[in-house]
Amino acid sequence: MSLFVSHGAPTFALEPGLAGPALTELGRHLQKPEAVLVVSPHWMTTGVRVGLTVKPATIHDFSGFPPELYRMAYPVSGHPVFARKAMELLEAAGWNAVADTSRGLDHGAWVPLMHLFPDASVPVFQVSMPMNLDCKSAWQLGLALQSLEHEGVLIVGSGSLTHNLYEVRWGDAKAEGYARAFTEWVRATIKHGNNEQLIETLNLAPHARRAHPTVEHFLPLLIAAGAAGTGSHGTLIDGGIEHGVLAMDAFVFDTKIK
Repeated sequence: MSLFVSHGAPTFALEPGLAGPALTELGRHLQKPEAVLVVSPHWMTTGVRVGLTVKPATIHDFSGFPPELYRMAYPVSGHPVFARKAMELLEAAGWNAVADTSRGLDHGAWVPLMHLFPDASVPVFQVSMPMNLDCKSAWQLGLALQSLEHEGVLIVGSGSLTHNLYEVRWGDAKAEGYARAFTEWVRATIKHGNNEQLIETLNLAPHARRAHPTVEHFLPLLIAAGAAGTGSHGTLIDGGIEHGVLAMDAFVFDTKIK
């Protein structure tokens, strides 16, 4: 099983909305993983880097938000053993993976995990997103990591189902029509297990380029789907649409889900 989560704005840590309780409920019903591997667009690098930090710090990689957000911490352990296995899998698949022994967790990792596993009892490590990643190679990156699932690692792609920050209306509960249309198209594509179409979302879906003026927050969805493998199906966790344009859906991918 793998998971895509929309991490929204950093204030998701303080304002859980519809998505936060839904992730917490999911975490209660999941078989507790041995570790969580997170890929987030807030760690983009030349090539692929893998976090081997034993005690990753909570990175507050944002500005202009309420002071209490900067006091929040997610005191979780890393998992260097599984991180090294991830490096081996990536290298075997042709990726040049480099170890990073000091990197903490960016808010694309710790903010949703505060809802999914509030007690910080599951070790976490990150794999960076290469700067030259596109939709097809994002899928392939996830596929390279697939076998970690059989060892109890939960692979999480953390991004945003829609991500047009130019149109964010803070606190506005009325969702823009284009965000709804794009979201419904992706939901249907995932429900029917049409992974080839999912990879082509930004070319095929209605309002795709308005929903994603840049691609980095969409790619973690393809990484999560790729990690479940060809033929996988996704189950929706409805997160609603926040601030007018930020769709907060999550998807659980599992080859056994029909």
